[in-house]
Amino acid sequence: MIRRSIAVAGVALAMAGCAGPQAGSVESAPAPSKVAPSVESERLPAPTSLTPGPRRVIPRAVTPPVTPPYLAPDAVNAAGAGVRAGPAFAALGATEAEAQAALAAFRISCPSLVRRTDRSGLTRPADWTPACTAAAGWGRSDALGFFARYLEPVTIGSGQAFATGYYEPEIAGSRTRQPGYAVPIYGRPADLVDVDLGQFAADLKGRKIRGQVKDGTLGLYPDRAAIVAGGLGDRAPVVAWAKDPIEMFFLQVQGSGLLRLPDGGIMRVGYATQNGRDYTGIGKYMKDRGLFATGQSTSMQGIIARLRQEPDGGTAIMNANKSFVFFRELGGAGPLGAMGYPVMGRTTVAADPAFTPLGAPLFLAMDHGEASGLWVAQDTGGAIKGANRFDTYWGSGAEARTVAGGMSARGQAWLLLPIGTAARLSGGAVNGEAGGAAAARP
Repeated sequence: MIRRSIAVAGVALAMAGCAGPQAGSVESAPAPSKVAPSVESERLPAPTSLTPGPRRVIPRAVTPPVTPPYLAPDAVNAAGAGVRAGPAFAALGATEAEAQAALAAFRISCPSLVRRTDRSGLTRPADWTPACTAAAGWGRSDALGFFARYLEPVTIGSGQAFATGYYEPEIAGSRTRQPGYAVPIYGRPADLVDVDLGQFAADLKGRKIRGQVKDGTLGLYPDRAAIVAGGLGDRAPVVAWAKDPIEMFFLQVQGSGLLRLPDGGIMRVGYATQNGRDYTGIGKYMKDRGLFATGQSTSMQGIIARLRQEPDGGTAIMNANKSFVFFRELGGAGPLGAMGYPVMGRTTVAADPAFTPLGAPLFLAMDHGEASGLWVAQDTGGAIKGANRFDTYWGSGAEARTVAGGMSARGQAWLLLPIGTAARLSGGAVNGEAGGAAAARP
């Protein structure tokens, strides 16, 4: 999966991220995010080569007022958070270019949508069959018409959304250990054990833990500090060697990336598993301890600059994050998201499967223009938890790194679900939004 990643975003203070159970030794449906819309953040220059269509700043007015009946802060999935019918799809203001990209991603996701159990409680596999059948034969023109005909916007809970960004990093690496390349990129350890707790108790279905068996007892697996100090011994293969420990740390944060080899070649590595320890965002950790000077950037780039100022090269700070990611070499198309399919820059988002069906399209109207528009949920993330919490994927390269590293957007989200979903979930009584997104695009 592209990451099993943890986002780098402009909320780099939280160092949140995507694809998979990076955070927590116990994986379960978390409480929803609690964020409020804002339009104060400064925009980055709009990227060009990554852009399937213009994404523009969305005015605060598009966020409809929320009343208490639609708030369920203790909900464990989207169905429990409350579902409302949204505006007509055409009112969202999606562009044909982004609809084309989203349709391609949706088409890729369909094989999973029509067979897997939806943890969000919103849909059943058969619900997606009409849209997926149509998508398979839909032509290159009028992608907007496809979404308008087969899918309907719905709001989950308050609909108030928060989005960060992630990308596929490129770092210096080598297949063999040699001078200048001494940081091991470990594969899955032989003694790392995954336990599906649902096999032992029905009320633990969907919850997993990872650990290590010693003397017949399952315990915690070594944390980052122990692993970095050489605590794995020969229990884990070394997939490759990195040049820079800080770059290696952020490769783990992203969960997938490209290694630039000494001979000019490229090696792609992706998430294999994680040690089961809780994820700690080092940006917030550093801020809470007053490690940033006044005015110093707390973006990913600012965090890296501050780590390099530490006498130990930032090792102690990085070790505050006990989570440790293990990798495998990837071949063919990639990187891969949590669904096992290639993810698409400027089209894929990571989401919490308990609140967003994996494979479902969605529309974001955000105060950070680049994040606004059509996306498809094809990935997950250890720090991407709760309703309307998303991590936008930007591809690879310097431009992607810049946009992802500065992404911190707030606004409104609508999931696009099979026609009739809102009525079915509400027993036929649907409360629509009174033009809440009519001006979604200025």
